[in-house]
Amino acid sequence: MFAQTLSFAVLAAASITFAADLPTISAVGSKFFFSNGTQYYIKGVAYQLTDQDPLIDKEQCTLDANMMADLGANTIRVYHVDPTADHDDCMTAFANVGIYLFLDLDTFDTQFNQSLPSWNQTQLSAFEAVLDTFQGYPNLAGVFVANEAMTMLNGSDTAPFVKAAIRDVKSYRQSKNYRDIPIGYSGADIPSLRPMLQNYLACGDDAADAADFFSLNVYEWCGESSFDGSGYSQLVTNATGLQIPIFISETGCRIPKPRTFDDQDSILGTDMENTWSGAIVYEWIEESNDYGLISYGPKVDPMSNTAALDGYTRSGTPSPVTPDYSNLKGHWATLHPTGVALSAYSASAASLTAIACPSMTPNGWVVNPTASLPSLGETLDLAATSTGGLQSGKPTSTAKKGAAAAMKPASVMMGGNEVAGMGISLICVMLGFLFWL
Repeated sequence: MFAQTLSFAVLAAASITFAADLPTISAVGSKFFFSNGTQYYIKGVAYQLTDQDPLIDKEQCTLDANMMADLGANTIRVYHVDPTADHDDCMTAFANVGIYLFLDLDTFDTQFNQSLPSWNQTQLSAFEAVLDTFQGYPNLAGVFVANEAMTMLNGSDTAPFVKAAIRDVKSYRQSKNYRDIPIGYSGADIPSLRPMLQNYLACGDDAADAADFFSLNVYEWCGESSFDGSGYSQLVTNATGLQIPIFISETGCRIPKPRTFDDQDSILGTDMENTWSGAIVYEWIEESNDYGLISYGPKVDPMSNTAALDGYTRSGTPSPVTPDYSNLKGHWATLHPTGVALSAYSASAASLTAIACPSMTPNGWVVNPTASLPSLGETLDLAATSTGGLQSGKPTSTAKKGAAAAMKPASVMMGGNEVAGMGISLICVMLGFLFWL
């Protein structure tokens, strides 16, 4: 048994070493850089074949990685993984074609609950376990402590708990002497909370409490539009002065068809390349939500095919969804922003100051900019929110009834924009899976 264990350990170490010459990613000032000093721009796709871990099947990862390389992608985003599984083969498969990973640390069991936000040891331990598992891979570009933890108009009182998670995961990263893997957040596009949320997560005198990056799930450029008409010009205005990197962590409207991905020309072109660091397109696999770039075969009866979920096969040889795949590939083939060299930027990055913490706004941003972040184990004090309070002065585990009544559905606050995001799609995946069972 010892010999088998030792053999596995040697093989695992070899697989990591195989990609060890791949440059790592770091956040410096408002930009991402490869360790060789060139700026990193994201051309990414969301990659979650089911609600399970997609990074454990070597053959599937290799097929998908090669197809993504053909598409022109250099990044994937994965929402849920099993920290106890072996990911060496998949991470090496993606590293071999120069593809990096942004990874969500939370799961269905450890995500933030905006109806009663809290931050506890169970969540932190789970986040630490995922970081422990992936920190050694050179193509880990960064991690999210949460995805769309705030989707309600009046959900901003969850923000201090998200920032507390960033603080504590960063502290753990430092205590373990891991490299400075960027740690940040992926936010829902809520106009009433823009740009207060990004500024709040970045602000403060102590960089140890601030996010290393901020990202936004944006579905604003739909069909024939423009930099100004889509609202992207406002995104640039909002990001001006932000001292940490910012990028789009989901994009790609599916209505109207076909998906043209014309927004990529602005994101990775002169309109946005100085302030934004690229985008991740939602999503790789075709499923019932109709956002897929590839499929693994025609839709089937899920009752007669155990490899299908809600009628869509979840593994096999990827085939392009036409013309969406070729449309995106065509854009990416012409977009190669070079940015600035780290050697030319590091001095100005060192002189950047943290953006100011946002002030409270009526019926919107309710976070007191001078309040301390929650401690581990604290829960929102709902009684204090009516007077601008954020959290109780001591840990509590009980909720006051009726607090959710003031919450508004996402459709109210999105202003007609397309509502997507992995939170919604994963619910669809789970419902489909339960139906199949």
